[in-house]
Amino acid sequence: MFPVIPANSVIAPSGNEGIFGFGNLSGNTNTVSLTNLVSNAGVVATDTAGVGTTRGYLAACGYGGDKGIFGFGRDNDLNLVSITNLVSNAGVVASDQAATTGTARIYSAACTYGGDKGIFGFGKTGNYVSMTNLVSNTGVVASDVTGVGTDRRGPGACEYGGDKGIFGFGGTASATDYTNLVSNAGVVASDGTGVGSARYGLTACGYGEDKGIFGFGIESHPNPVSMTNLVSNVGVMASDVAGVGTARSWPAACTYGDDKGIFGFGYVHITGSVSITNLVSNAGVMASDQAATTGSTRYALAACSFS
Repeated sequence: MFPVIPANSVIAPSGNEGIFGFGNLSGNTNTVSLTNLVSNAGVVATDTAGVGTTRGYLAACGYGGDKGIFGFGRDNDLNLVSITNLVSNAGVVASDQAATTGTARIYSAACTYGGDKGIFGFGKTGNYVSMTNLVSNTGVVASDVTGVGTDRRGPGACEYGGDKGIFGFGGTASATDYTNLVSNAGVVASDGTGVGSARYGLTACGYGEDKGIFGFGIESHPNPVSMTNLVSNVGVMASDVAGVGTARSWPAACTYGDDKGIFGFGYVHITGSVSITNLVSNAGVMASDQAATTGSTRYALAACSFS
């Protein structure tokens, strides 16, 4: 017998598996489109041949309850793009969508809202911006929505509360600690009072089915950090938690196993790009670097959940 779902209830994305995709191998003109799947046990698979325009400094989020989308970024010729690539509920990345919408930009972030829709926001065109683009439950990206909140680059974004989202941190002339909540209708709120160390070039993901976690980033160029900040199920950002794992910038993160998260890849000052991963428990505890890493080292990639 099928379960009875109450009217107006929210069905949050399952996030049973995840995918890391695209990014820069080393310099800004060494971009790729390869992907790495994440199992429901948090195991990262070997490289899958890339589909779509190679690019870095893009963003990704879930939509439709079980699918994902990669969008925007900068290609190998240093052109800003608004290209999008859909991810099926089996983790297969589609070729570039023929019709692209929204102003081309880099350094944006994205998250799911409303249980089955997504939102891309903030970044840099020629200037820092706060514009957003909503993603429907069929993966259609809408035109630009006038930005709310401080224009900035390199924030993180994740879901919370089952059907809402949050953008946090980012950089202007210097790093910031601003947060902007996203309602279950995709409406972005004005800047919230900052909590946590200001930084940019970080990332975030959901955990525990209704909470979120922000991690890593740059406080002041070029020095990265590994600290994290938890987000409650009502969107309250907590103060810094001492970092676990290798300090790095421009990693990516996604939910897996329905209630856990994974941070992966990134850039370590002097060392260069890495393929390090760190698992997040369903209580929001970040684990140390996994001993075995899989996938080509890179940074400025994106990740989302699917299935």
